[in-house]
Amino acid sequence: MIKGFNIGSVCIENPLVLGPMAGVTDLPFRMLCKEQGAGLIYTEMVSAKGIMYNNRNTIPLLEVNEKERPVSLQLFGNDPAILSEMAQKIEGRNFDILDINMGCPVPKVVNNGEGSALMDKPKLIGQIVKEITKSIKKPVTIKIRKCFKEDKLNAVEIAKIAEDNGASAIAVHPRSRLQYYSGKADWDVIRQVKEAVSIPVIGNGDVNTPVDAVNMMRETGCDGVMIARGARGNPYIFRQVLEYMDKGITIEKPDIDEVIVMILRHASMQVEFKGEYIGIREMRKHVAWYTTGYPSSARLRDRVNEIESYNGLETLLYEWREKIKTED
Repeated sequence: MIKGFNIGSVCIENPLVLGPMAGVTDLPFRMLCKEQGAGLIYTEMVSAKGIMYNNRNTIPLLEVNEKERPVSLQLFGNDPAILSEMAQKIEGRNFDILDINMGCPVPKVVNNGEGSALMDKPKLIGQIVKEITKSIKKPVTIKIRKCFKEDKLNAVEIAKIAEDNGASAIAVHPRSRLQYYSGKADWDVIRQVKEAVSIPVIGNGDVNTPVDAVNMMRETGCDGVMIARGARGNPYIFRQVLEYMDKGITIEKPDIDEVIVMILRHASMQVEFKGEYIGIREMRKHVAWYTTGYPSSARLRDRVNEIESYNGLETLLYEWREKIKTED
């Protein structure tokens, strides 16, 4: 039996969570993952200062479709006053949970003292969580890494501080900031955090198959499993994991026809949401992810970078399908 969990008053029907990825987990992709069975959806991370200054690139990131809920909207920043004020400003929007990013490793975020840099300042994390939980009624969560500095493994310390200051759940990516996304995720850190706090813990890192998801839950005791890079070009993974958890069934990899239908649906949603110029250009990376491992896909990935319209993408995909059938 598949068990869900609660974050504050928000009920998550199953333990599968779509992780936040900049430039990936926009509204169209989130909708596809929801349809495939994701229990909780995270948005791309949103700058608190971007909201404060009404940045035109920031506002669309706040849009949530009713059909994708429950949704965790992720903010990043390092000023407790600004974060709490912006949390209050957007609380009326139709997301369900507010998450604060404390794990992003990229230099332009870290160099501003945001993202994973916050893990080097436990007291500030406590202030941030306390101020935000005082300012809004929606559950507040944080997403952290194993540590910021290799010689200071403090995920458990940070988790306790967050819980003590009102956090309703914690997501843990057990790699250090310097690891970025390389090397092996240290799942034992997730177990340690789970044993140290009484609020839900979501595990993240190296979940690419249904077996990975089941093993993470078994080895760490985590309440939820966050799938991020494993979902790129693969929204089907949520359906596959649920089938494996529920019935022990391993669903076969989608065939070419199913992949093409998914790509074109994704592209259509991107065009509707962002316009054809931006939507199709953003689809180029998605097409590369969707088609990796399929026959004749290397040439397709080269050619997709020249595509500028939905019709052009459709034609390219059908040509790809015919080439595969001819070669068979």
